Formats: sequence, C-alpha cells, structure tokens
Amino acid sequence: MNMKPKQPYGNSRNVTKILTGRAYWDMEHVLRKRLRTAPQFVDNIELEAELRGHNGCVNCLQWSDNGHILASASDDFHVMLWDPFRHKQLHDLVTPHEGNIFSVKFLPKRSNSLLVTGAGDCKTFVFDINRQNDYHPIRQCSCHTQRVKRLATSPRNVHMFWSAGEDGLVLQHDLRQPHYCRGQDANVLIDLRSYVLAAPEVKCIAINPQRPEQLAIGANDIYARLYDRRMISPGNLDKSMNVIGDSANAMDVSIPKDGCVKYFCPGHLGSKYQAAHQLGDIYQYKAVTYLTFSPDGTELLANMGTDHIYLYDVTQPRHPLFLELPKFPSTSDDDNANGSECTNAGDAATIGAEKTKHKFPPDVEQLKKEGNASLEKDHFLQAINKYTQAIQKVNGKDCAIFYLNRATALMKRGWYGDVYAAVRDCHTALRLDPHYVKAHFRLAKALLKLEKSKEAQICLEELVRRFPSYAKNPGILMLEKDIGIEIEKTRHRTTLGRNPDIENESFSEKEKYWRSMSLDYEQRYIGHCNTKTDIKEANYFGDSNYIVAGSDDGNFFIWDRHSGIIHSIFQADELIVNCVQPHPFTCMLATSGIDHEVRLWSPQSPEKPALRRLQNVDSVVDDNQTHMQIDPFDSIAPDQAICRAS
Repeated sequence: MNMKPKQPYGNSRNVTKILTGRAYWDMEHVLRKRLRTAPQFVDNIELEAELRGHNGCVNCLQWSDNGHILASASDDFHVMLWDPFRHKQLHDLVTPHEGNIFSVKFLPKRSNSLLVTGAGDCKTFVFDINRQNDYHPIRQCSCHTQRVKRLATSPRNVHMFWSAGEDGLVLQHDLRQPHYCRGQDANVLIDLRSYVLAAPEVKCIAINPQRPEQLAIGANDIYARLYDRRMISPGNLDKSMNVIGDSANAMDVSIPKDGCVKYFCPGHLGSKYQAAHQLGDIYQYKAVTYLTFSPDGTELLANMGTDHIYLYDVTQPRHPLFLELPKFPSTSDDDNANGSECTNAGDAATIGAEKTKHKFPPDVEQLKKEGNASLEKDHFLQAINKYTQAIQKVNGKDCAIFYLNRATALMKRGWYGDVYAAVRDCHTALRLDPHYVKAHFRLAKALLKLEKSKEAQICLEELVRRFPSYAKNPGILMLEKDIGIEIEKTRHRTTLGRNPDIENESFSEKEKYWRSMSLDYEQRYIGHCNTKTDIKEANYFGDSNYIVAGSDDGNFFIWDRHSGIIHSIFQADELIVNCVQPHPFTCMLATSGIDHEVRLWSPQSPEKPALRRLQNVDSVVDDNQTHMQIDPFDSIAPDQAICRAS
C-alpha cells in the first residue's frame, strides 16, 4: 500500500491532535458536540491527509458507529478500512464482487465487525471482518436484477438492512432468517415497477434514525418517497415479478396502501414533470441521487441530479404554493400600498412611487445598500445573499421589502427554480404586508413566467380590484396583454391536442394521485453541479448547522443550513467529488470521487495557508449553473466516460 506521509500537526489548535488520545473517547457528549459545531473549527477546515491504496474510483465511504474506523469501497472491488486519526490502513478486503461497489455499510452495534456491500453486479454481501484470514461473505444475495446502488441500516433494527436497486426494487434483509435467492424468503418491500411502468430505478435509500419505520427512497425522477414500513407487507420476488403491470393482483404485492407514503418534490417541478409535453427535455435527466434524514429525524435532505439540493420538513411539510393571496383589510387605501425597495425592479418600478422609508438598524441598512448595489450590477448571487442576511436580522412587516427585493433578484437571475422561489417570496411579502402593490405585481409576473397564466390573470385582476387607481398603469396594462397572449397560446395547444395538463400514461392511478399530492421543500442549496454521476451525496455537518455535498467541478461545498448561503468551497478531486461523509462526533470530513485517494479534512491552524479553499465563489457557482443546463452527454469529457456509469 502506498501511503502518503503523515502531515505535521502544527500546533495544538489542530483538533485531530486532541482526538488521537484514547482519553478522548471517554469525554462527555457535550464536548463532542462542541467539537462538531464550534464555528472557528468549520472556518479553518483544510486538507489533513490523503489515504492511498485503491486502484479505482472510490464510490462510497462510511464511518463506524464510534467513529474509530472509516470504510471505503471502489471500482477495484476492494473495501478498505482506515484509522482516520493515524492515517493507517487496517484491512484490505478483496470482495467477490464483479462490478463497481456503490455502497458499503457497517451493521450497527456489531463492534464494527459486520460489513455489507452492494455493487454493479446486482449482488449484496455480508462480511465478518473479525474472522481471521477468512473474508468470504457470510451471507449473499443476488435477487436484484440490476445494479445495487445503495444500502441502508438502522441503529434500532440491528439485524436488518435494506438494498435499493436499479431494477426498481427495495429488498428487506433480516439476518435472523435464512435467505434463498428468488425463493419464498426474497422479501420485496417496495416494487416501483408495479405502479411506475416506465423502467423505474431506485437510486438511493435512507432510514429515519429516530423513527425507523420511516423509509425514504429516491429514483430516476424528481420525487423523494417517504414510506411507513408498518403499512407495507413484504412480498415474494417471484410473485412480484409475475404481477407487473395492470393485472388484477398487481396492487396486492409490494405496493403501499393508502396513507402509507408521502411524495416530496420542489413545487415548481411537480406540475411540469407530470405534463406530457415536458418529457424529453432536460427533465429526463433529473433523479434523486442521494437522500438522508437529519439526526433528529425531522427533515429529509435530497440531492437532485441536474438540479439543486432540497431540504424537506417531514413533520410539518408545506404544500406547493402558486396563488394564495392573503385577506385584504377593508380599511386599506392606495396610499399605503407601497414599501421602500430597490428601484431596479424591472416593470415593478412603474407600479407606484416610494412613499414610506423604513428605518432599519445600521447593519441592516448596510446589507440593504449592498444588496441593492449588487442587484444594479446584475451580481445576483451577492444580492440574494445580502437580502437573505437582512431577512435573518429583521422581523415583522418591515421585512417584506427584503423578500420582494430578493424575489426581484431571483427572477432576473433565472436559474433552475428561481422563479418559483420568487413566487414564494412574494407570498411571504404579502403575508407581512397585504397592501404591498408591487408584491402583487411581481407575483403575477412570476406566475406568468411559470406558465401559470390563469393564476397570473387572477392575481392581476385582484390587484386592480384592491387598488383601483392602478387600473390604467402602463405596467399593469402591459402585463395584462402578455397574460392574454399566453392564455390564447394555451387554448391553441389544447385545440391541437397538445394539452400540457395531460399526464403521461406510464403511471398507475395511485402513482398519479401520490404525485399530485406531493409536498414542497423548506430550503434549497445552490452552487454545486450534479449531472455526470448518479451517486453524488449531500449530508448534514456540524450538528446539522451546515450542509455538505460534492460537485462535478471537483469541489465540495459547505452551506449554512438555515440561510442556504454558501459558507465555503474546497478543491477535493481532479474531476468529480461524489462522497462527502462527516465524522459522527468530530469536526472532520472524508471525501472521495473519481480520484483513487480518500481525503480527510479537519480544522488546521489559522496560520497555515488555505491551499484548497476557493475564493472565487461567484464564478465557480456561475460556471456550475451554466453546466447544469447543458445536456450531460454533451459536457462529458472522453476520459470521464468510464465513470459516467456510476
């Protein structure tokens, strides 16, 4: 094994030096939490070491329960176990897999001795690494007919694990029971083929750590599906394979009962994805490549290919929001209809004049000034960040101005989902201030841009009803004309039989219903690029105060979980970063991708130069968003073609 020399620790500020002592593991939970969350630790993250040994792309990483061991698995069919604090290889497990290994898991509460692997050869293996010189699997399964992409375990179900395959199946494995492939004990928990007829592929799977009955999967579409396992009866594989389609018995095997599944997807994608005329464009490349629950089990984080990362609230989910105007106080008049906002608001600038100047604390006024200046220069990312920071500092009605200014910046930028995010901001502004004429106007424009012409017309008509003096405003009249043109186009498409509201017929009635009831996201994270591989992760970091994910540009990103603002970007691979796995107890990250090395990241001395942290955040993000809107097959380089299969 070729091991890179251990890096010097520098001084005592290197947290890894603290952790090398055995006494660390006896410290209280409070100290562990502080080591994960202290902002100065996250601010000083840099490359600590490279672990060398693999001879192929490293597709998956997994920490042991106690954080003593890091497991890595690769295209070379090896699983390697590492001591992350001494940068030493502990085991080199040569598996019998004949395809790229895509997932490796420690079975919980087994003293780090049992490992499960899933691979491109459609097989899963269980290994006992404590069996000296005998690394043959103690259990194997070849029930999947396509690649096994992810495995899941639960600390509260220590005898079980779950596998997700590109054959559309989720299998439930119980180590207490004997297993015979394709026999009566091949437990199919979910079979997407029974109600999604167009070759569904399950890409990822996760179990809620606090509520193990909740199982989430992502597939080759835009939906994160959340199941209640208590309401699903595992079926037999042979029987399941015989009832695919519309047969009378199809709904009896491995198909969730009513009320046991919830679908989550970004609100703007749900309506478009179901429309037949949308299929065949960039939407065909969207897939949920990874999902995970928050440590407290209240949130579900999903990384979507050819799109962004979305956070869903699974306890109090929100519904998609397009038009829901607040009640209008009868005592209002047009004189109270405007707030103070950035004048660079497009046509909205013609809707009334500024009449009330809100006075904010000096730091908020500075954020407002900087946001407006950035918007004037078309520096949209900076403008959005400044308005977001101002929103975090201001409460109440006065905050409406920042939501509307942010909506303006979002609509001008126009990245995936920006217009819908602007719709949500307009609604928030109107809830805070129902007299906000410009928020009504901006909402109508955003709805039109989302191809919601009927809703846009209703919104504009309500604006005029509430504020009659604006009926002849040039901006209002121009928008009214644009809406009329779009409504006529929609009627023409319907006449020709190209009705955008007709759903694709590749779904069962239950599937159509579940999709129609899909729930919206709470927060989104923008900046990375996820088009070239379908194993790209996203995880919680720093006691869930941060979100981390890799990218096609060879970088990994850290976002502030609450605001969605990028905290930092690090160069971590020559080509693509797929895996970013935070240590369970300390401020440490492990990353891997197309390179054959595993890289460890931890807080380093502030005096050390930040060699891997990128400073040109805006240009990196702009480039990634440009690449996201290009056909993935057009942007792939010849030497990356072999890794596209991952």
